[in-house]
Amino acid sequence: MAGNSGMESLIGIVNQLQDAFSQMGVSMQLDLPQIAVVGGQSAGKSSVLENFVGQDFLPRGSGIVTRRPLVLQLINHPVEYGEFLHLKGQQFPNFDDIRREIEAETDRVTGSNKGISSVPINLRVFSPHVLNLTLIDLPGMTRVPVGDQPKDIEEQIRNMIMQFITKPNCLVLAVTPANQDLAISDALKLAREVDPDGMRTIGVITKLDLMDDGTDAKDILENRTLPLRRGYVGVVNRSQRDIEGRKDIKAAIAAERKFFLSHPAYRSMADRMGTPYLQRVLNQQLSNHIRETLPSLRDKLQKQLLSMEKEVEEYKHFRPDDPSIKTKAMLQMIQQLQADFDRSIEGSGKGDGRINTAELSGGAKINRLFHERFPFEIVKMEFDEKELRKEIAFAIQNIHGIRVGLFTPDMAFDAIVKKQIERLKEPSLKCVDLVVQELTNVVRSCTDKMARYPRLRDEAERIICTFIRERESELKRQLILLIDCELAYMNTNHEDFIGFANAQSQTENANKTGRKLGNQVIRKGWLCISNLGIMRGGSRDYWFVLTSESLSWFKDEEERDKKYMLPLDNLKLRDVEGGFMSRRSAFALFSPDGRNVYKDHKQLELSTETSEELDSWKASFLRAGVYPEKASAANGESSGSDDQATSLDPALERQVETIRNLVDSYMRIVTKTTRDLVPKTIMHMMINQCKTFIMGELLAHLYASGDQASMMEESAEEAAKREEMLRMYHACKEALRIISNAQLACSAAPASAAVNIDWANSTSSSGSGGGGVGSATRRAPPPTAARPAPVTGRPAPAIPSRPGGRQGLPPPLQPTRVGGPPPIPGRPR
Repeated sequence: MAGNSGMESLIGIVNQLQDAFSQMGVSMQLDLPQIAVVGGQSAGKSSVLENFVGQDFLPRGSGIVTRRPLVLQLINHPVEYGEFLHLKGQQFPNFDDIRREIEAETDRVTGSNKGISSVPINLRVFSPHVLNLTLIDLPGMTRVPVGDQPKDIEEQIRNMIMQFITKPNCLVLAVTPANQDLAISDALKLAREVDPDGMRTIGVITKLDLMDDGTDAKDILENRTLPLRRGYVGVVNRSQRDIEGRKDIKAAIAAERKFFLSHPAYRSMADRMGTPYLQRVLNQQLSNHIRETLPSLRDKLQKQLLSMEKEVEEYKHFRPDDPSIKTKAMLQMIQQLQADFDRSIEGSGKGDGRINTAELSGGAKINRLFHERFPFEIVKMEFDEKELRKEIAFAIQNIHGIRVGLFTPDMAFDAIVKKQIERLKEPSLKCVDLVVQELTNVVRSCTDKMARYPRLRDEAERIICTFIRERESELKRQLILLIDCELAYMNTNHEDFIGFANAQSQTENANKTGRKLGNQVIRKGWLCISNLGIMRGGSRDYWFVLTSESLSWFKDEEERDKKYMLPLDNLKLRDVEGGFMSRRSAFALFSPDGRNVYKDHKQLELSTETSEELDSWKASFLRAGVYPEKASAANGESSGSDDQATSLDPALERQVETIRNLVDSYMRIVTKTTRDLVPKTIMHMMINQCKTFIMGELLAHLYASGDQASMMEESAEEAAKREEMLRMYHACKEALRIISNAQLACSAAPASAAVNIDWANSTSSSGSGGGGVGSATRRAPPPTAARPAPVTGRPAPAIPSRPGGRQGLPPPLQPTRVGGPPPIPGRPR
């Protein structure tokens, strides 16, 4: 028998691809064309596969026997033997040894406790009695755990099967026993889930000989009950008694043929039933399927190869022990660190276009610290107005002593201003801590790219962080010096200072807070009102506009539909906890005298998406004169008597107001100077110095720190990654070479492989009756005249374009004598 060698080579091509990936230990996400055998326990899957080979070689027993996928590659060959991929080169002529090796290899991975694993076993069977075919035998579906099986064994097996059959290039061989209702078939149920149209499912009906008398599966086999695009094939396997009695499979195939020819329901389709015909159909279907999927498979491999080219290029000529390569790699790593650090601080626009879109980092976060967080910390440390006035009154009274003062003492001004200036140290030093923390994060992020050389990464990070800590100490001393300079001399001749005369003139009409900015807009943005209540719609987002005098909110940012305007007079801020199951950050506006703030609400609760946004809004409210609630205000220790003492003397109140205006004016100058100088000082003494150190001195420190050879030792993870990448790259190139050769060798016309199955035909031709087969030949469309003359080795016809023919059977499975028995004498033509 001769076949088209180009077409036959397709299955071998896929076998080579599977071996190339498996042998190199590469787990590529590649959808290779294959046939997966699916069915419930005791459905006859193992018997079907053994019938293909003609030998007993699969493990048998009760419960789950197949506990790992078995990739079975059948190869037509003059000599009969088996070969495992994990024991490449070792031949197994005895098929009992093959069974024992399957059991041993299964136990090596899964243990002996009936556990399962998705790691496949690759077995090649060479035999003159097989067609080239590749199948994957999967564990049978089970429902109830038996013995020491895990409780979720059903879910484990289902997940394993779905890993294979969900791939679009996988044909599903759904094995169902005939004595089971087709509607509850595990195999067909799974196949329907992944292939609802039945386009890649082939049905196999087993145990036809065990059906009750008077019943048959003719409607199923004729594709009427549950139509499949590729139809059904019926087979008769050996019974359990035959298996235990070691009945020869050749005799079983002959008995199967005799059963179909003699059964009144199946004799008309006998040429389209049985194991030899099923093998030819699978060979034909898989060959055509592979031919159709090879172009897309090649495209996927080419895309994967291109995606790996850039990364593999640096690995191709890599030699770990070459000192010149280590020196070059060290220089490249430091240069990359320098570029990454500069890009992180100065902005991503200076680099290769990689921009962090998830969060603020590096220079952008430091910029926010300078212009939002630091001003917020300064405003937050302002005195409570009532407390400040009380301190001024006490200072004036203590300066006058027992005498009655006629003039406002300037020493009270000095004392209060110095106390205020002293408090600027805390936010200034806190700003340094926050910048150092962010710089450390930037350094750690940049050195993470040195993970290939862990000792180099750790040493570079240690050297840079040590330098940052040194600069931090000097920077803090410098900032303290700046504050001490402000304390050393009160420049009351400053051009922005209002002076004593202007302070007195403002006393009569001074605002209580003394810091209103005019009705200017301070901030706009989205906030959520959290305490509206469910009956009023629950939490809702509004567009808020904050001015120095009021807080207004609108339906949207167009600011047309104003919902409410809240005056800010005598309002305070307090932090509140977010609502139930809420991750939003929240704060509240309230009135210290207990009046309603918004409609019938005592406080207005507002929330933001992030804590950074919350801090920014609170800083804006502080600019508008809305200050946080003081913890000491709740205690109220003797505040009433103090207020009464300070409010008895009108002259003292005028002096307090004058000093208050002077302090406010001078602190504006000092605060403005501090807000300007602290970021500049940090930038000069910390960030720019750090950049200069990394650009110019880091490499010298690394060379001086120790042995460069040990520092450039590659991590085990990186070495494994390199080897894996190279294996994947070479496997991908080899797969492309195999596919290219296959496309050149493959011809357009399909044909089956040469196969010697005369041992299955010789026993059946002598005892067969001519009526059944003759009727099948007469009824099979298309007409005989339209068909070519029977030729030995002709394949099964191509897949039809619609399910069902005249008999409800798919045309590809119409009766042909492809490798089947010779014409029976006396059969009508």
